[in-house]
Parts: sequence; structure tokens; C-alpha cells
Amino acid sequence: MATTVIIGTQWGDEGKGKIVDLLTGHADVIVRFQGGNNAGHTLVVDGKQHIFHLIPSGILYGNKLCLIGNGVVLDPEVLLNEMQELAANGLTINPELLRISLNTHLIMPYHRAMDHAREAAKAKGKKIGTTGRGIGPCYEDKIVRNGIKIADLLDPQLFREKLEDNLKYKNFLFKELFGTETIDVDEVYGKYQEYAEKLEPFAANVSILIDEARKAGKNILFEGAQGTQLDIDHGTYPFVTSSNTIAGGACCGAGIGPSKIDHTLGICKAYTTRVGEGPFPTELFDETGDQLQRQGVEFGATTGRKRRCGWLDGVVLKEAVRLNGLDGLVVTKLDVMSGVKDPKICTAYDVNGTKFDYMPPNIRQAQAARPVYMDVDGWDDDITGATSLDDLPPKVRDYLKAMEDVAGIPIAIVSVGPGREQTILIDNPFERD
Repeated sequence: MATTVIIGTQWGDEGKGKIVDLLTGHADVIVRFQGGNNAGHTLVVDGKQHIFHLIPSGILYGNKLCLIGNGVVLDPEVLLNEMQELAANGLTINPELLRISLNTHLIMPYHRAMDHAREAAKAKGKKIGTTGRGIGPCYEDKIVRNGIKIADLLDPQLFREKLEDNLKYKNFLFKELFGTETIDVDEVYGKYQEYAEKLEPFAANVSILIDEARKAGKNILFEGAQGTQLDIDHGTYPFVTSSNTIAGGACCGAGIGPSKIDHTLGICKAYTTRVGEGPFPTELFDETGDQLQRQGVEFGATTGRKRRCGWLDGVVLKEAVRLNGLDGLVVTKLDVMSGVKDPKICTAYDVNGTKFDYMPPNIRQAQAARPVYMDVDGWDDDITGATSLDDLPPKVRDYLKAMEDVAGIPIAIVSVGPGREQTILIDNPFERD
């Protein structure tokens, strides 16, 4: 029995979906513990691409229990659409495969409208780069105790009362502050009661299900969304998401004590990317950056936005190791580095003449940070067919060793291509003594 948390070490888009899908083969229960449909996991199985925004990646196995924890904010329409798409591809989702925490907060139409209205009102250069999915406003309502949970949705009278109270305030803002359209209470109520009927069979106390699985000796995999530098407390604030993306978020976002977590794995691309606004010290604005973007097919799974690309940021990586207590590193998209000339790894920042070994909390300092690089050798070899470390050319192994040295932890898994089978599994967290 083991419980393992998988998180992203960068700004998201590290390839967590593929690794979760791979390790799900050794797990019994897969838990999503934070974020919403602002995150996307792209999987390639048997040559077919699948993109999930809410349902845990392990769903494709068809015989695993997938759980959506209380730390997630859930858009019912998006979830139901994902379920319909899976059904159209031959996998009908039932309560034996998927359960949703009764404490999961719901994204409402006014959350999405608020997201768009606020971003549109910001001056150029001040925009956060939100996905517009209503994630932030939903978490905001949760914190100020105006949120609506699955448990509330399943009580029609309570849901109506909370909906009316919220829309009195939200509609005032839409009309008087933003000059946008107001939202009709009856229309939202009717639509969400339809959602309630469809979601009720899946509602459960997820914390209890996790505890029962652990006591029964099951292997449990906790799946994070986004990445460490998007954490609301520890990321490049304010250019962050609205939840705790670090490994500790699994405890409060799913309902499990920290002493019950056995392993933490951090997913790290062999280079670094970022979507949207915010500091990115190693970003490349030349042909090499375009090459990484092109070879890595770097477009956001959720937004479709082109990702910014740059050299591997070792400062960000070391910070992820510390913040998450990582004991293993998973390197993804190593194959994308084939043919990239004169690669570099950032080992520190220079901020107006001062050396930083961590991301400055002051956003102006973070934006002013200039990378201090170490040179590493590149390679031209095609590594997509490698099935072991011995299959990799010496320069590739040297690059991996440099990543280990910077991170200070061993590499557990190496991905050499998008397919599930294109993975070198060095240390399986579910097969340790």
C-alpha cells in the first residue's frame, strides 16, 4: 500500500496527465485535489489524444476509482460534457468509476461573468491572463463563505436561497460597476436543478472513501493541477491560480492527514514553459524558443494559447523540491530537446546586481530577474524509442545528471515521447519496500 502525490514543478503544463495515466496502472484510487477546468491534462493512448479538465486522468483505464476532492471548484456543465465525450468513445461513467465530494464548490454562471468583466476592466499590463473559467471568483466566494457546494445543490430550497442572495450582490456589480448584463435567477436555478439530478448519484464523502481505501491496503494517487509557481501562496503572485498547487494541498483538498502521504513526485519538463502573463526569467525570444514551441507542440490544453518557452529554470526546480518535499523527479518532453543547439540550465538569478537562489517574492524583482546559466551539451539523436537509461546517448544522460544535481533529488521517471509506452520507469513509488 502507498499514497503518492504528483505535482508540477514549474508553471503547469509539465505533462502530469501522462505520468498520472502511467502510474494509474499501479494504483487503485486516483484523486484530483485542487483547481478546476482552468487546467487540462492531455493523454495519448494507442495513438489517440484525450484532453481532460476535471475528470482525473486515470479514468481511461475503466476499472479505477476516480475521485474529485473538496479542493476542486467544479463547473457541472464541463464535467457532464466530459462524461458524454467518454461515453461517445465507449466508456460510460458510473458511480463505480467516479465520485465527487459533497464539499466541492460549484462554479456558477456569475463566476464566469465576473472573471471576464474584471479582466476586461484591467488596464493593459495589469491583466492576470485568467482563463475566464470562473475559477478565481468561485474560490473567492468560498473564502468569504458565499460559496455553493454540491451538498447545497442537492437541497433545492437551500440552493435557491443561496443563489438569490448571491445574485442580488453580483447583479448590482454587473449593472452598476461593469455595465454588463445581469443574470436571471430562475434561468440559473432551472439549469442547475437539471445538473443536480445528473450529479446526485456521484456525490459522496470523498475523505471517507480515501480513508477506507487506505485501510483496505489500496494504492492511492493524488493528482495535482497546474504547477508550483502558480500556487496562490508560493507562486509568482499575483500571476497565479487561486488554489494551493503544492503537495500539501492534497491534504486539505482531499481530506487526508499529512502523515498518510508516503511519496511526492514532481513533474518537470526538460525545458520550461508558461502560459499567460507573469515573470519568466529564462524565456527565449529567438529561434530556439520558437523551435521548442514548435517541437513541443506547446499550446495550452485548456485555452489553446501558445506557450512561452525557455531554458530549464533550476531556481524554479529547486524551489519546487523544497516547497513540496519532493523525493523523486519525473522528466518529461526530453525528446523535444533533440536538435536544440547549445542548451543551458539556469542556476541562479541576478536581480539588479544581487544574486537570488529563489524566486523573489517582490513581483518587480521577479520581473527584473536575469538568469545565471550553466552550459550543457546538446544532442541530435532521436531518443523516442529508448526503453531504458542505457538506451540514451551519453550527452542525454549527462543532461539528466545535471538536472539531478540542480534539483538535489533522483530522477524516478523519464518520458521520451507522448505515448504511454514511451516512458522509462526507474523507480515506481508503488513498488517500493
